[in-house]
Amino acid sequence: MYADENVIQIKHDVLYEVAKLAFAGELEEKRDNIAMDLIPGPTPRFRCCIYKEREIIRQRVRLAEGKAPGTTDDGNVIQVISSACEDCPISRYVVTDNCQNCIGKACINACNFGAIEAGRHRSHIDAAKCKECGKCAKACPYHAIADLKRPCKFSCPVDAITYDEHGISVIDEKKCIRCGLCIHKCPFGAIGSKTFIVDVIEALKSDKKVYAMVAPATEGQFGEDITMESWKKAIKEVGFDGLIEVGLGGDMTAAYEAEEWSEAYKEGKKMTTSCCPAFVNMVRKHFPELADQVSTTVSPMCAVSRLVKAQDPDAVTVFIGPCISKKSEVVDQKIDGNADYVLTYSEIRAIMKAKDVILEPVENTYQESSIYGKRFANAGGVTAAVLQSMKESDEQIDAKVCKANGAQECKKALLLMKVGKLPEDFIEGMVCEGGCVGGPSSFNDQLSSKRSRDALLAKADERGIHENLGNYDMKSFSMHRQ
Repeated sequence: MYADENVIQIKHDVLYEVAKLAFAGELEEKRDNIAMDLIPGPTPRFRCCIYKEREIIRQRVRLAEGKAPGTTDDGNVIQVISSACEDCPISRYVVTDNCQNCIGKACINACNFGAIEAGRHRSHIDAAKCKECGKCAKACPYHAIADLKRPCKFSCPVDAITYDEHGISVIDEKKCIRCGLCIHKCPFGAIGSKTFIVDVIEALKSDKKVYAMVAPATEGQFGEDITMESWKKAIKEVGFDGLIEVGLGGDMTAAYEAEEWSEAYKEGKKMTTSCCPAFVNMVRKHFPELADQVSTTVSPMCAVSRLVKAQDPDAVTVFIGPCISKKSEVVDQKIDGNADYVLTYSEIRAIMKAKDVILEPVENTYQESSIYGKRFANAGGVTAAVLQSMKESDEQIDAKVCKANGAQECKKALLLMKVGKLPEDFIEGMVCEGGCVGGPSSFNDQLSSKRSRDALLAKADERGIHENLGNYDMKSFSMHRQ
């Protein structure tokens, strides 16, 4: 899941430089200096020449500013950095040294497009003629033709990535579900997402109240010693007016989805969850006939944002987590009262670094959500919370839930629902394997995070969902999509 450290370092360096200049009010004036400062030359660090390296930095700066890296913008939060993508191999099928230059020429005979010809030592594939059908690879008795499917294309669960005539990857905006899996699979760092860093910094510099909303997946990401209290302290030092854990929104969502599930079950109607925006995008773009079966309850992020805005309509709400598709929920789905901005962990860390703020171990005394809301970030966590809410409400239904963990399981479950053969009553859809804790912008690997997360949650208050929600005014705002 994680890109090469060099790619990550370059990305972080750009985010930090942009954040630093934005705080200083010098971004407009010194934007063009970033590429020169990071790539002073004369020796290139990671590409053929310093000029290409600087162009890549310039395109990354545009992404950090929330702009498309090139001259055209299709509106997608996920973008291809063309200058970085140029170095990726164009040909998918390549003849290796295993080729024996045999007399049979099974590969040549299998090709319907005249793309293969005999060479002095081995066969050769003409990339301009190859249609990537794979018949040559199947025909070769020596298995000498390798399928070098690009990492970005291989990782995309909805086949949204193709190539243009120059071999540059192209993301089909109409197919893309904004999951972000391609971003950290590309070893060239050629795919990235637009950021809200500059918008958030301008909000922090304004007179408005700005609140950070930290995803449930955050606990455990930075080790057992970094608690929600650690985040609360750091966020205040950056300049935010407060922090609310989005696990509280998980409690809200669970309570309202429990009502929806119960009603649907009694009517014999099957439903899906709505908290994963990549899953919702998958339904809308690839299974539109099932759109009416998605829960109308808003995501935990939106629930907390509405809670904050019910108290202060002018407040600015910023979600922080490992999710790229949350940016899509803000930009594409346009739900009233939702978060204003979304930051990944690398983006908030760039903002912290620009203000000389670090996350420090602090004993936790802060808990806004129940233990069930905290576990919303795990695959199966939504189901556990909804069923617990039903139990606390004495709602007795024998609901069976398909816990679709990962994009492929989501597609399979939705296909079964589409053809009327889904054996379960409900689908919990999590596009990232493991749930939100496995998000594309996670800080740590799942195994390490789970160890730390389990230790932190073991110390959490075991309060129930409805017991927890009794502390909040739930009538001052709607919990349904509008």
